Amino acid sequence: MKKAPVYRQEVQEELLARLKRIEGQVRGVSKMIQDQRGCSEVVIQLAAIKAALNQVAMTTLACHLADEIMEGLRGGKELSDIMPDIMQVFRKFN
Repeated sequence: MKKAPVYRQEVQEELLARLKRIEGQVRGVSKMIQDQRGCSEVVIQLAAIKAALNQVAMTTLACHLADEIMEGLRGGKELSDIMPDIMQVFRKFN
């Protein structure tokens, strides 16, 4: 089993802050729907949530990429041996 990425403290704090904002946005959308707000307003908020989640995912993906490359190279692997695992994670994200 592979070890989980180790986030630098500032990256971890940034991700957690983003996720807290996303939680608030999701609660806000739920309230908007309960309050019968217009669909266009809800869609705008959902697009903002999607963009924020993509930022969290891309930051996490970048950490994973750096971790996989460094771990592989330290273990004596060639970059071509490391790439299949990296590409598998990218495909899961897409």
